[in-house]
Amino acid sequence: MAANVEIYTWSTCPFCIRAKALLVEKGVDFTEYCIDGDEDARDKMAQRANGKRSLPEIFINDRHVGGCNELYELDSTGELDRLLT
Repeated sequence: MAANVEIYTWSTCPFCIRAKALLVEKGVDFTEYCIDGDEDARDKMAQRANGKRSLPEIFINDRHVGGCNELYELDSTGELDRLLT
């Protein structure tokens, strides 16, 4: 079964674009919540992300894994592939 991957983004955020590019490169289907300027949606995201309001915020199987840098760190250690299977 494939992992359930969710990512909160802003459409022009370079970190969001970079994180999505890694997921696409890995062939991952993901749900994107583009929350450009929607403070209510950002508040809901922050509740899921332990108060974090930066973007992107990424969840794998409802586990908050962090943002772009954390996603690339997981990839560099091989942990991302494990989480995605």
